Amino acid sequence: MVFDSPHSGAVYPPDFRPAVPLHLLQGGEDRFVDELVADAPRHGAVLVIARFARTYIDPNRTLVDLDEELLEEPWPGPVSPSDHTKRGVGLIFREIGDKVPIYDRLLSIAEVQRRIDLCWRPYHEVLDAALDEAHRCWGTAWHVNCHSMTAFGNALSPDPGQPRPAFVLGDRDGTSCAPEFTAFVASVIEEMDYSVAINDPYKGAELVSRHGRPTEGRHSLQIEINRDLYMNPNTLEKNDGFPALRASLGRLSERICRYARDAAPSAPAF
Repeated sequence: MVFDSPHSGAVYPPDFRPAVPLHLLQGGEDRFVDELVADAPRHGAVLVIARFARTYIDPNRTLVDLDEELLEEPWPGPVSPSDHTKRGVGLIFREIGDKVPIYDRLLSIAEVQRRIDLCWRPYHEVLDAALDEAHRCWGTAWHVNCHSMTAFGNALSPDPGQPRPAFVLGDRDGTSCAPEFTAFVASVIEEMDYSVAINDPYKGAELVSRHGRPTEGRHSLQIEINRDLYMNPNTLEKNDGFPALRASLGRLSERICRYARDAAPSAPAF
């Protein structure tokens, strides 16, 4: 069982040089998600956490999901912008919040490559290794990709202005994990009296797509947590709901880890 939090990082490297205030960039973080799921290792899971800010480079995007309008010159490799890039939130974010431009300059090829080499690739290498080891030991690997979301969609999201439930589960329309796993997680969330939606508005992005291969015994599920449950949207600090939500997610991670153990086709091969 492997949990990961790719967007809770709060390190903004010196060569970032954004043209917007830090507070605006912090609104793009999945702030405190790493703390919310910090109990997962107590129940036997591996937890992988990104420390770098997602607006610097997003590990939940492919390397070809680039916006060449941000670059001083054409990218030397293949480029295939997705809907994320078209909304300004590709591999390198162009905008933040309600479509506020992050940069007042163009980026060099060298600095984008540096972000890839120092942040994107190491994150994927660590996550790949954790899931490969789980699969080697148990004959199966279960991956929970953890995120947070605003209570209403903003201008950069797929559902601008729309209200959201407490949780959204994304399994790429039933293709990234066994449907019964999605149903199980949804049922546990509902048992704890939280509302939950599936694949609406978030289906899962690169990390779920990359690691979700159910026919190979590799199952990947994205979880989005409504920030209003635990954080003040104006101050970006924890609110009074944080302790209760963390306790709920601790219980959820315990149930998920038990599910993964029970579903394993073999005893661990250490």
